[in-house]
Amino acid sequence: MQITVVCQYFPPESNAPAIRTFEHAREWVRRGHQVTVITGFPNHPSGVIHPGYRGKWLRCEEVEGIEVIRTWLYAAPNRGFGRRVLSFLSFFGSSVVLGRIYGPRPDVVVGTSPQFFAAVSAYLLSRMHGVPFVFELRDIWPESAVELGALRSRLLLRPLLALQRHLYRSAARVVIVSEGFRAHLHEAGVPDERIAYVPNGIDPSFLDQPAEDREAVRARHGLEGKFVVSYLGTHGMAHGLGTLLEAADALRGEPDVHFLFAGDGAEREALERRAAAMGLPNVTFLGQQPRAALVGLYRASDVCVVPLRNLPMFRKVLPSKLFEIMGAGVPVICSVPGQAGELVTRSGGGVVIPPEDPDALAGAIRALRADPERLRAMGEAGRAFVLREHLRPDLAARMAEVLAAAVNETPGGWLQATSEPAPAVGGRV
Repeated sequence: MQITVVCQYFPPESNAPAIRTFEHAREWVRRGHQVTVITGFPNHPSGVIHPGYRGKWLRCEEVEGIEVIRTWLYAAPNRGFGRRVLSFLSFFGSSVVLGRIYGPRPDVVVGTSPQFFAAVSAYLLSRMHGVPFVFELRDIWPESAVELGALRSRLLLRPLLALQRHLYRSAARVVIVSEGFRAHLHEAGVPDERIAYVPNGIDPSFLDQPAEDREAVRARHGLEGKFVVSYLGTHGMAHGLGTLLEAADALRGEPDVHFLFAGDGAEREALERRAAAMGLPNVTFLGQQPRAALVGLYRASDVCVVPLRNLPMFRKVLPSKLFEIMGAGVPVICSVPGQAGELVTRSGGGVVIPPEDPDALAGAIRALRADPERLRAMGEAGRAFVLREHLRPDLAARMAEVLAAAVNETPGGWLQATSEPAPAVGGRV
């Protein structure tokens, strides 16, 4: 198949959509498919376009056999709803126009959301080419923006919801990353036979890469002899990270417990100011880290926290960081009830506590610190679970089967679609 994927994010960016898109696309290429990714110039989360991409409208490159078409966008930091929407819309416009001009004729177009308008771009490109559209749904937007308080205008919400429903009903398949999304799609009129579950996972190469020694990482950050509680990921509105600071305050009388934050996002600076105002000696912020450093940070941790705010929508989600943490053999304290909590319980890889409850978090940390054998067993169980059920190559193969089914249901099917070679991407820039 000739597969085109529209996703605003792609490596060297290292957020969840970038990594999922890259690892799926790489595996499809290994399996003999031709893959084009239409994406933006790398700038997440800082909003600063990386050197080598500035002052351009278009750049075409090849990454591990994947044809990558990068189009202009208004770069905005991962904070502030209005500027981020401008970024989303700018990529939407450039990806449709430049993707149509420079992209090959695909057999199928995949749009991954969020961000939502990348899926709209994929839908329009699929219609221009007369091929199936597959909607990869990783978050229920705009409802999530409403619950977080980022989108308050009913005048904007109504047309966005109408567009969302149109995309759902127009898609040959809707791929969900959590079974919690299935009921939402049923309510929107999507029949079960057009819904496919392909969750997140990890690529073995992520775990196999050389990583700094656990004790060396700890020494570099002044964590020798500490029980390290880590949060590694986006510091955003959704995560309720103030709860970790409150738990750190409750544990300040236990000096062997230390909280380690790594990542960036809309709330990072406010969290750092709050920790300083609280005078917390047991909290360290590292800021954004290269993806290559994450395995070492995971292994330097005694336990990792996966928090989200206490909102109904989060009962449907499966945070992608769960699979990296457990794959690295680190126990999880998960404060996400619903789908995520059920997965952690089923895997045996951690404990589940109520969301936004600092006393429960402090209690879980104390209990795990006091029981090294339980901690070790959780780490082993979580790793075994991920290696058994959530390896990215297996999940990419499942997704390829979904795409092939969508293609073969169209008039002529895959054989007709691939009877003529797709034209090469034009105009190297």
